[in-house]
Amino acid sequence: MKLYDCTTAPSPRRVRIFLAEKGIVVPTVQVDLRNNEQLTPAFRAINPDATVPSLELDDGTRINDAIGICIYFEAIKPQPPLMGETPQEKALIVSWQREAERNGFYAVMEAFRNWARGLKGRALPGPYDYEQIPALAERGRLRIGHFFEQMNARLAQSEYVAGPRFSIADITTLVTIDFAASAKASMPETSTHLRRWHAQVSARPSAKA
Repeated sequence: MKLYDCTTAPSPRRVRIFLAEKGIVVPTVQVDLRNNEQLTPAFRAINPDATVPSLELDDGTRINDAIGICIYFEAIKPQPPLMGETPQEKALIVSWQREAERNGFYAVMEAFRNWARGLKGRALPGPYDYEQIPALAERGRLRIGHFFEQMNARLAQSEYVAGPRFSIADITTLVTIDFAASAKASMPETSTHLRRWHAQVSARPSAKA
């Protein structure tokens, strides 16, 4: 088994935090995204979508999606539960995970990839080239602001994003907020509940994975 990773990319970081919380160690292969190693024929043979992370199992099966990889490890090592135990808990965690991904993670990606000079012609991840659209960068930052408001309101009512326990929804939200700084979008000073939560989860050893 091996994990194709990139230490500077947000999606693989979600998997690394998940594994650290589980206490699972997986051999990793670093993919140099800065120099477009993901676009080489050698890596496209591993993942035709030209993205990381990618998990290669012992039998050669490859899982080319961050959440798919987390689902696999949750199934083989259920404790500690990061995707819920009861039907209700599982449903709430999936719901909040999707909220964080849709409203936050994708908004940051939209802002960053349409703005960063080093991503000119690469406004979307994957095997195809797309030109940057500055208006989408501005829209992404607007969406990030709304995401901060949404999560601040949620965390005024809940210790963690999906309820009383740390979960994959917290991992996605943490990585999203840290990723947002690279798109020149930081948590407002008025987001006191979000800032409390962020300091709490950032102090977990897994956050350094």
